[in-house]
Amino acid sequence: MDCIATLQNAGQMPASHPLPRPIQSLDRLFVDRSAPATQPHPHTHFWRLAVFVPAVIATLGLLAAFTNWFAINGFVLFECVVVGLIAFTFFWISLSVSTAVAGFTTLLRPRPSYSATGPAQSLDVALLVPIYNEVTSDVFGNAAAMLAALQNEKSAHAFSLFVLSDTRDEATAKQELLAFQILRSSFPGKVYYRRRPDNIDCKVGNLTEWIEHYGGAYPAMLVLDADSLMSGSAIVALADALARDPGAGLIQSFPMLIGAQTAFGRMQQFATRIYGAALAEGLAKWTGREGNFWGHNAIIRTAAFAACAGLPRLNSRRGAANLILSHDFVEAGLLRRAGWSVRFLPNIHGSYEETPATLIDFVLRDRRWCQGNLQHLRLIGTRGLHAVSRFHLICGVMSYLMSPAWLLLLIVWALFSDGTDTNAIGYFSGLDPQVRWPEVSSGHGLAILVFIYAMLLAPKLMGAAMAHRTGIPMRDVGGTCQFITSVVTEILMSVAYAPILMVQQSISVARKALGYKETWSPQQRHGGQYSLAVMTKFHLFETTIGILLVAGIAQGIVTPWLSPIGASLFLAIPLSALSGVNLNSRHWSAKLLGTPEQLNPPDIMRYAVAERQRFTSLPSASQTIAAE
Repeated sequence: MDCIATLQNAGQMPASHPLPRPIQSLDRLFVDRSAPATQPHPHTHFWRLAVFVPAVIATLGLLAAFTNWFAINGFVLFECVVVGLIAFTFFWISLSVSTAVAGFTTLLRPRPSYSATGPAQSLDVALLVPIYNEVTSDVFGNAAAMLAALQNEKSAHAFSLFVLSDTRDEATAKQELLAFQILRSSFPGKVYYRRRPDNIDCKVGNLTEWIEHYGGAYPAMLVLDADSLMSGSAIVALADALARDPGAGLIQSFPMLIGAQTAFGRMQQFATRIYGAALAEGLAKWTGREGNFWGHNAIIRTAAFAACAGLPRLNSRRGAANLILSHDFVEAGLLRRAGWSVRFLPNIHGSYEETPATLIDFVLRDRRWCQGNLQHLRLIGTRGLHAVSRFHLICGVMSYLMSPAWLLLLIVWALFSDGTDTNAIGYFSGLDPQVRWPEVSSGHGLAILVFIYAMLLAPKLMGAAMAHRTGIPMRDVGGTCQFITSVVTEILMSVAYAPILMVQQSISVARKALGYKETWSPQQRHGGQYSLAVMTKFHLFETTIGILLVAGIAQGIVTPWLSPIGASLFLAIPLSALSGVNLNSRHWSAKLLGTPEQLNPPDIMRYAVAERQRFTSLPSASQTIAAE
């Protein structure tokens, strides 16, 4: 409390207004009596049937096709396991396709999104920016741009911005304090800054400390990431939506990726912007009031969150109490369990975030996410969770378990490829030594392969076809010819990088299974610079698999249908180097994989660039140290 009082006396934080935050039990049902009764939208159940039934039918159809195909040369237990594994992985592909189809049909005949129509009340909204050893100019530049944008909006709501620092580096912390003083002078009474003495429980603990000491004064909090950027209209729209829906505990926006300059970053940025609309619309349709929380760019009813979403620790097998790492999915589930709705509004435009610049940076972040998502295996059985909330947890787990499943299928297919003898492993598989693996080049096998590839490409093609329906003029993506070139380029790049990511995610799952703990280190948001030696060490495993596959294909041992995967893994190191190439450095590639936000930036992005430049003039960390 002495630290809190010191910050208040220094004007860095407002007066304390505590809010109780009880820790929730995962074994006992909790219902918040203050939560208004919420009725599901009448069409939600229809959309769930429209999405899940076709996904199940497509999976069963593929299961039958593979069973018939494998039965050509006899069907044994080993093949049953393989077919089951294929069906297990294919359901999630089918689900993404049916979700995209639901969004596609919605975009064909757009209708107003469902929203409560009650009277809007004014809210005191706290914009929370938790940071940890970030680039000071980027954080405060974005903050200044958002505050300036809010000044230009007509709104009944009041907004205050809190920079909640967990920075450990003293020189960076001094830069933050100086930047805060500059920002406060531009927006007096609207900006606050607090640095915790100890970064206990990482981001969860950072937000918890704010809620327990200051949350009582703010009915709503808009949680942002260090790299988040939102337009004034998007922030006001989220506040309006929460004010008009008294039963909403959390409303999630759909953040677009911005700021990418490298080949890998631009690939992700383009895919999210162009293909994401159909998937997001479909997801909003079938989730209804049982949506999810992605950890940032979402507005939350503060009192509801404090009363219902206090996270307990998970006891490990060794008895240690571990922090729940991927907290956002769990918090959304606990809010819905208590009676508050969780909504996803993809039609609110102007919500942005950044993305890792290189393949290695992406994988390093993904390892932390993998460790957190696999914790959800122990949380799926939490008492009282809504079935859809449980499904969100399962989806988080499956997003990582899919990779080792695909890797296992790859290994099996390489060993039992087109017409090759099974004598070498017949003993372990139970196959008759004279039985040969079904040939992909047969009519039956080729049809199955084409169907799987079509399903993988369908969401991308639907999203590209709907670009004009989502308000994207062709001139803002470089023209029609450039847009088609970008779509083809993104598809080719995703095909090239997918096998590498499959292997790397399998490594992440293995690291978690072996008990390896990923460290909470600052993200390299602008991309790390990696030497050839580092890339070689990082990608050694997939490169070895690629060498074996290519050699097997060359010797006629492995089916040539695995050539694209073999080539990708064999070229993992050069592809990793390519991922960090700056596309803006060459005139011919400046518009490649271009998005409207890149080629025709909105005002909020222009403000942010200008404000970042202003804060760049602050003394560097080395200058701060030297001055002392």
